[in-house]
Amino acid sequence: MAEYLQQYLQPFFGGAKASVTSVASDVDADFADFATAASPVAPSHAATLSSAASPTSTAGISTAHLSAAGRPYTKWYRVWERVTFADFYQELVILPILLLVVLVNLWGSRANRHRAKQWAATHLPMLQSEFASIGFGGGKTSPKLSDAQTGGLAGSTDVPDDMLKEKSKGEYITYATGRQNVAWLDVKLTLYPRYNPFKWLVEVLMSFFFDTMPAPTERVEATIYCFDGKEKALIPSSGSGPGSKDSTYDGFVWAVVHKDKMKQLRDDRYDVSLTTTKDHPKLPAWATVMSESAEVTEALLTADLVKAITDAGEDLEALIVTDQPIDAPKKLNDTLPKKRVSLSLRINPHAASTSLFATFLRLPDHLVSTAHFRPEAMRKIRATREEAQAKIRKVDEDEKAEERKVAGDKLKKEEREKRLSGMTSAEQKKFLEKEKEKEARKSAKKRTTRA
Repeated sequence: MAEYLQQYLQPFFGGAKASVTSVASDVDADFADFATAASPVAPSHAATLSSAASPTSTAGISTAHLSAAGRPYTKWYRVWERVTFADFYQELVILPILLLVVLVNLWGSRANRHRAKQWAATHLPMLQSEFASIGFGGGKTSPKLSDAQTGGLAGSTDVPDDMLKEKSKGEYITYATGRQNVAWLDVKLTLYPRYNPFKWLVEVLMSFFFDTMPAPTERVEATIYCFDGKEKALIPSSGSGPGSKDSTYDGFVWAVVHKDKMKQLRDDRYDVSLTTTKDHPKLPAWATVMSESAEVTEALLTADLVKAITDAGEDLEALIVTDQPIDAPKKLNDTLPKKRVSLSLRINPHAASTSLFATFLRLPDHLVSTAHFRPEAMRKIRATREEAQAKIRKVDEDEKAEERKVAGDKLKKEEREKRLSGMTSAEQKKFLEKEKEKEARKSAKKRTTRA
């Protein structure tokens, strides 16, 4: 009786748990694979101990769960118990290389920045004495010239950031304006790619094997854009000021260049290709003059300029006075005079003299006062300009004539198609036969004329 009651009341008060077999049989067929999934098994590299260490030690402790390294094999998320130092050999090689690349990049960028600011600390005071506004700060002033002369700036890097802009890790620029006879000045510093030694090495090797590839060089390129009498169009003119003075001078192309750069300049620049090359007794042996007129050379090659060129030594690449474009003109508008003075100079930290840069800044004043030549001297220069303009004008006229011819042919074709569309089939056939006869007569006439 007691057993009967126990079996009857067991469903109400909870009975024994079903066996694993019964539960597995009640699982939905869609989840059968998960319900019967096997327990984790150690991978092949987690081999059991060798025969020397049997699964059951002499002390009776089981070691079957230990790997060859003596650690237990556990589930996948317990990484620290299933990896070894040998698993990271590849990372140990890659990470130091990446760290070295980052450190070299940071060092090279910082070295270039330091070198650019050293140049700026020496030359910004010179710009301060010549221009009213320097840099990109909009009203802020550059370091004083007296500070540089007394050693406050020279050799240091205490230069305001807005005075020298980092365009890239190997290129820095600055700007100056507010000077008589000068609209503005652009300065660009190009430095070695210290931040990328591999690129630096490739450029050196390419320049060694190919003449067309110039060797990497640290240089400063400065360009002065002259007013040339256009002050009133750019700045408000008052009774006394730069707008009240004449800043025009005759247009020409003249240059003093290093002989190693002479061929490259002729190939790369249209304006320099108009000149003739001739050595001058006042210049060092490594320099030569490229000019359109001997009278221009005698007027510009002053004693101060010759001394500055001599002091600069072979760091000078080119000093160019020009009114022509760098690229060959393709339109008549490209031939309009745009007078500029350019200086390309290699950066040398050991050069004690900056007289060439100072002479370059004052060269527009010398041009305005002396660059007014006799008509006989300018006749050849103007003839060269007019010849270039005539070639461009002829090309332009030929292009326009070709365009007119294409437009006329298109109009004739449209009119012919319109006439054919309004004809009957018999009229169209007659019209086409007349066209063929006409073309045959033209061809025969051409053959007779050639014969």
